[in-house]
Amino acid sequence: MLNGIHHVSINVRDVDEALTFYVDLLGMEALPRPDLGFPGAWLRSGDQEVHLLGIESTAPPKEQHFAFGVNDLARVVHAVRDAGFNCSEPREIPGVCAQAFTHDPSGNMVEFNQRL
Repeated sequence: MLNGIHHVSINVRDVDEALTFYVDLLGMEALPRPDLGFPGAWLRSGDQEVHLLGIESTAPPKEQHFAFGVNDLARVVHAVRDAGFNCSEPREIPGVCAQAFTHDPSGNMVEFNQRL
């Protein structure tokens, strides 16, 4: 029935600021996006997409997040911190993964997950 997650949509206050975070910092690929009547962007990493919705909404729920798989967690944490963002210390779930968390410029929580 299901083939996996096609995309996750997140609201952002400023699409350009979000593009700087997701494309310039994290290396996502910007995709063509039709005019949907509101600002936004479609991004891809691997086979998954993140759709940015330039629509003001309520603040993101504190615990809600999505995760990017990474091959070198330490490198990602270093790059995120060098760009001026707070990033948690990596922690390990024994036998499963190492993970760290940050927030994008709109306050959306993002996890970086390296499988062990």
